[in-house]
Amino acid sequence: MTDDFTPKKASAAAWFRSLRDRIVAAFEELEVRATPAGETPVTFEVTPTSRAEDGGGGIMSVLRGGRVFEKVGVNWSEVHGALGARAQKAMAARGVPGMESDPRFWASGISLVAHMVNPHAPAVHMNTRMFWTPGASWFGGGSDLNPCIEYPEDTAHFHGEMKRACDAHDPAYYDRFKAWADEYFFVPHRGRARGVGGIFYDDLNTGNWEADFAFTKAVGAAFLPAFRPLIERRLPTAWTEADRETQLIHRGLYAEYNLVYDRGTKFGLETGHDANAVLMSLPPIAKWT
Repeated sequence: MTDDFTPKKASAAAWFRSLRDRIVAAFEELEVRATPAGETPVTFEVTPTSRAEDGGGGIMSVLRGGRVFEKVGVNWSEVHGALGARAQKAMAARGVPGMESDPRFWASGISLVAHMVNPHAPAVHMNTRMFWTPGASWFGGGSDLNPCIEYPEDTAHFHGEMKRACDAHDPAYYDRFKAWADEYFFVPHRGRARGVGGIFYDDLNTGNWEADFAFTKAVGAAFLPAFRPLIERRLPTAWTEADRETQLIHRGLYAEYNLVYDRGTKFGLETGHDANAVLMSLPPIAKWT
């Protein structure tokens, strides 16, 4: 690729960083509203991260033990360097050209996973990212809902916001990316999905970088309108120890998926990024029976 991607990289990294800032602020506001008067609301612990080799890093933001969130992480990163042999082979298998001769890469994105206090409030995942190599560049991301106790109206609202983001850019995107999410977030060894889906896409390069970036921004911007109303709706719902048991067992399924199948987890660990940031997605407590 002969185009100078430096301004595009900077623009994408800045957008992902700004989205991270907005979501962190919105989640801390929810904690403030849920905290009784006279008590101090829980806030995010923010830690810079770095890669063991090559260059770049990011920001790991984790809130633990809140009134709303038992654990939520909102991470931003911008990393670069040379891919190792296994990562090169994986990229080549996906059709990325030139990996053997020039394994340089650059990547930036935001990754979010929220595990809730109330079992009636769904866990959620969202990420958007841009990846560049000398031979190709693309966008990827999506968001999916993971309730342990499903409410059809919550599922419908979440999917509706994802569809709205897709339809504004390509009417074929929602059906295509919903099906991709259903396939990607399936747990083969359990024979079931990890949640109620959403959208997922990768390797997005239509030849129009601006359009692809605009769509990726729309997916990120749709997250709060898709998820925040569900928190506000379910937060007052009373829950039982049986509900908590259901939640902890479902979290075990989530942990299994992220450790065994998730592409982002594998890539982050193989490229030497901060392990705590990569494994931020794991729930604080889970249970297997």
